[in-house]
Amino acid sequence: MKDFNHIDSIYWVFTQLCNDHCDHCYNLSGPQGTIISEQDCSSIINNLPDSANRIILSGGEPLAEKKKLYAILDQLTEKYGEETQIMLQTNGDLLNQEILDTLIRKGVTRFDIASIDRYHKAAGGRLMQLAELFDSRGVNGEEKEPLVRKENYLNKFPLSWGYWGANEDMWLGGNWARGRAMQKNIWLKNPDHNFCSILSGAIGFLNGGENIPQEISIQLWKINPCCPGTKEALGDARIDKIADVLKKVADIPVFKMLDKGDPYKMGESIGITEEYAKKRCGELKNVCLWCDEFFDKHYDIKKLEKR
Repeated sequence: MKDFNHIDSIYWVFTQLCNDHCDHCYNLSGPQGTIISEQDCSSIINNLPDSANRIILSGGEPLAEKKKLYAILDQLTEKYGEETQIMLQTNGDLLNQEILDTLIRKGVTRFDIASIDRYHKAAGGRLMQLAELFDSRGVNGEEKEPLVRKENYLNKFPLSWGYWGANEDMWLGGNWARGRAMQKNIWLKNPDHNFCSILSGAIGFLNGGENIPQEISIQLWKINPCCPGTKEALGDARIDKIADVLKKVADIPVFKMLDKGDPYKMGESIGITEEYAKKRCGELKNVCLWCDEFFDKHYDIKKLEKR
């Protein structure tokens, strides 16, 4: 049995509070976005694996809860020392010299400006200003997209920054069938786009792969195999050890198929054929919506059994 007390990558949205209110936002972040307590964050850190190659802190906008972010960074340093790369995803709107200096001092080594698209209000308008800010602090900008290169996941890098956004040729491509994108009816209607099989999808959440790390997503406290998340969470990181949650599902055929990035075959062990899954995905127009229906109608995540 794999030892899940080590994990390659953890993506943690610790807040959904944000200074922006983007139409495409999958987790409904905004000025009234959901938050959790600093005590909850502390409990989650205690339940993280014993070792991790990297932790990505995201939102919402992490700097909208600056005090909480600083406390999280202090506790992560106490838990992992300098053995874990800490990455911060931010829209960059609230970043200034003083804050950048503090973040570097508290152990952040990678900054990703995740707002270079048509949805964010600045739409990349601060990019040159941010470039000058990073350059003034010796933060290297040559590696624009480390998130899509596996060799960058499993190595410790000096200070660097990059940028991306929800554009067709940058990162997300089409919008996830979640949150405000659903409310605004701008979600990606393409049943042939298997988001599950690419980075930030479920692929590799148990075992990693040739081109991707083993990565899980925590949305506030909800433990998920992917960023969009399954219909219900695999566990509650405030009370459940991440390693225990992953170990519990590791040998279940449904989750083995998600680990392979193949949501069309995840129901075969309970009599749901690949042909039927692809048919429903076509009718629903999005693979994430098929995943929702599967767990809603065919498989109970809480009981880990066929409905």
